[in-house]
Amino acid sequence: MADTLTFEDEAETPEQIPEQIPEQTMGAGCCGDTGESYDLAKPFKAEDKRLLNCKQVDVNQLMPLKYDWAWEHYLNGCANHWMPTEVPMQRDIELWRTDALTDAERQVILRNLGFFSTGESLVGNNIVLAIFKHITNSEARQYLLRQAFEEAIHTHTFHYIIESLGLDGREVFNMYHEVASIKGKDQFVMNLTSDVMDPNFSTESIEGMQKFIKNLIGFYVIMEGIFFYSGFVMILSFHRQNRMTGIGEQFQYILRDETIHLNFGIDLINTIKAENPEVWTSELQRDIYDLVNDAVEYEVLYARDCLPEGVLGLNETMFREYVQFIADRRLERIGLAGVYGSQNPFPWMGETIDIVKEKNFFETRVTDYQSGGALSWDEWSRRKNLRKGTAPSTRHTKSKSLQDW
Repeated sequence: MADTLTFEDEAETPEQIPEQIPEQTMGAGCCGDTGESYDLAKPFKAEDKRLLNCKQVDVNQLMPLKYDWAWEHYLNGCANHWMPTEVPMQRDIELWRTDALTDAERQVILRNLGFFSTGESLVGNNIVLAIFKHITNSEARQYLLRQAFEEAIHTHTFHYIIESLGLDGREVFNMYHEVASIKGKDQFVMNLTSDVMDPNFSTESIEGMQKFIKNLIGFYVIMEGIFFYSGFVMILSFHRQNRMTGIGEQFQYILRDETIHLNFGIDLINTIKAENPEVWTSELQRDIYDLVNDAVEYEVLYARDCLPEGVLGLNETMFREYVQFIADRRLERIGLAGVYGSQNPFPWMGETIDIVKEKNFFETRVTDYQSGGALSWDEWSRRKNLRKGTAPSTRHTKSKSLQDW
């Protein structure tokens, strides 16, 4: 563990429950903690639900809802639906085929395609194979199904980009085996899945719940909340210069999705803590600090690999400060004290996404994108032609930054 991180005394570590957790979840027992057998064929009360280890409630019944935050995240995800093939790549293709991009700039793009292309698959597989079956609440599962679909869309995005630019897909997708900085990050989070993937794993013990929380920390707080953000800065730096705008726009949509994923994961972690306070031990908190510290170092190594000599006005020092800044924000969101005290070296990212107020980021609805059922005939025709490459897109002029969303 690096010397830059210290764990404060337990008394000095704030334990905060987010405002969005309703009071009824605090210490609420499954089915009222009465201990009697429960007939799954009978209607149940919302307060009978729990996120983990609730065998007495029929998980196939969505209503009545208990966790409104889970349902809101699901609705936000549905409202933000998009497909990569709706984003034109012609300008990117033309630029990629010229000498306008330096070798260093091309490396930045390729490294990020290599990381994200398999990183999204790892997250999706973790949802389907490790998380879903242990969540015993229907509205939380409803969002997990939506998120898994979005991870598939993100993987589709990189397939679309790779094919558009004429890249070797095998080379890009295999980078997580061949490029040390990518392999290190992916292996780090995959290690947190091994226990939960064990066929005999259970969340019925305190130790089991703690391992499950570590898995959630690894994939929501670290993978989607830390590891993805350096890549967002790098690719959106091209977009700010009006270069590789197709890739940049798709990364904006991915960033929008990932913010909801992060918010859901944090709400999930905090609610499990609230319902099972005995799991939130000082030892677990120390382990989380260690995980976050290691994640910061992995991400700095990744930034150094992508930007060995600096490019686009970016360098390793700036990314260390930035990663430490967002790591503190993540720790604070799960009720732990920040440890770095770094400032955001990329103030323009604040125009793209207000990190300080992330949990309120999606209160504004998408105005540029409509779901299929809400499209007019003219708009439907335009998008149909766009998929065939016969119509120009207006989205570049409408969505210059995520702040418009």
